[in-house]
Amino acid sequence: MRLPITAHTSRPWRIHEIAADFRLEDVWALPTPGGPDDLAHLVKQFSTGDGDYVDSPVGRALFAIRWKLGALLGWDESGTGVGDRQPGLRDRLPADLREGPRGPDFRKFTSVYQTHDEWAAEMSNRTVRGVLHLGWVPDGSGGHHAQMAVLVKPNGLFGAVYMAGIKLFRYVGVYPALLRQIGREWEATADARSAGSTAGSGAV
Repeated sequence: MRLPITAHTSRPWRIHEIAADFRLEDVWALPTPGGPDDLAHLVKQFSTGDGDYVDSPVGRALFAIRWKLGALLGWDESGTGVGDRQPGLRDRLPADLREGPRGPDFRKFTSVYQTHDEWAAEMSNRTVRGVLHLGWVPDGSGGHHAQMAVLVKPNGLFGAVYMAGIKLFRYVGVYPALLRQIGREWEATADARSAGSTAGSGAV
């Protein structure tokens, strides 16, 4: 479910101080019901999943076109990633986050930091620089779930036009498929998470 921007901006996330020059593009509630300590499980799911998060024809077509254009026009070639065109966000981290857990890299994303209730990872190419932020929040009923925020910094006028051009396709073909797959994978690992929590409780 898409959330208002304030669902992200009203919370005291550390990403606010680190990526203040990025634009908050979207905020989504993820179908990941769990306990207060389950963000680490979701981060692991993101970084070790099978990678097939697009299960709709529109989404698959959009990605196929994007990667083909990227290859033809050099949008993703070497020298366009995090730390190449400009310093990565890890260079901005305060000491406590820099010395804390970094979190895993996944696909085209480089992890920036991970805390008990936040994880941020960034990517960069010739069109845009983006941040994926996961925050773990109470659901108001005694449980918790994740919120996913997408922050962007288009690279110049072309990047801004590119982001505007794919906006409808993201909402129709990408985000719905992404949320469905996240929910399926989360549900599939429910027993393992429960067993881990029980084992941890028994060891205390």
